[in-house]
Order: sequence, then structure tokens, then C-alpha cells
Amino acid sequence: MKLCLSDVAATEALGAAMAVSRPPRAVVYLHGDLGAGKSTLARALLRALGVRGAIRSPTYTLIEPYRLASGEEALHLDLYRIAAPGELEFLGLDALAEQAALWLVEWPERGGKALPQADLRVDLAVAGDGRAVLLKGVTPAGMTWLQRLRADPNLAHFPAVDSR
Repeated sequence: MKLCLSDVAATEALGAAMAVSRPPRAVVYLHGDLGAGKSTLARALLRALGVRGAIRSPTYTLIEPYRLASGEEALHLDLYRIAAPGELEFLGLDALAEQAALWLVEWPERGGKALPQADLRVDLAVAGDGRAVLLKGVTPAGMTWLQRLRADPNLAHFPAVDSR
């Protein structure tokens, strides 16, 4: 699914649609260059899931946990500063995997096999004044999530990205 996000409001609308349609447990890999909108989309999704207060970028802390309105836990990871997957051992990701209903992982390619498999891959890129986004279901849960997103009437007015 390819969309054009013309501004922050469009990114927030996508985050809200993702929140409404998400599966009970999900891992989202957020790909894109610096400034592509990964953290903006993660914040929008977390906000739509009921997170109140500051939603900090985990650029320096590597991981930020959040309590969702449902009582579940979400994890937001930013692995930009990781040089090798072995550096993640001290975070205790195995224990966290059992607790978290939602993982949002920026720069997942730096985490290698230390990360759980993605259900949904989100590729963001600067496109003019806005952003282009490509969403791809990776697992059956991710493909079902993507089908529900495609059916969301709130996303129907988003222009599709030209795939030529």
C-alpha cells in the first residue's frame, strides 16, 4: 500500500488508522532516512492508542516503554546509534518481547536477529513537501492489518503514490 502524506496531519491520520486496525500483538519496522517521518508516525500511533504526556524519541535511550489506554505496553526503539546487534543484549529484549503488545522499531536493520520479526514494514521517504509511505505486510497478522488499513474510509482520500 503506497500513500502520499502531504503534511503532519496526514501522518497523524495514518497513525490513527493504524491504531484502530492493529492486531492484538504487532511488530512494526520503520525504515527511512533521517527526517523521513519515522518518529512522527510512531508518535501519532502511540497518541492514537491513548498514550498521554510526552512521547520522547528514543534516539539516546534506545528504548522507551509506553502504557497504552488498554493497559498494554508498547515499546518504541530507535537503533540509529547501534553499531552492531550485539549491543542490544543489555536491553533485555527477550524479556520485553513477552510483555509488549506493540513494538515500533526505527532503524531495525541495525538490530539484526536480536529483534522479533516484523509484522508490518513501513518505508517512509521525503517527497516534495510531504512524505511517501509504503506499507507492506510481512506476516499473516501484518497482511491482515494491511487489508484493514486498505478498507479504512479515513485513508480513502489520501493520494496514492505514483509507482512508475
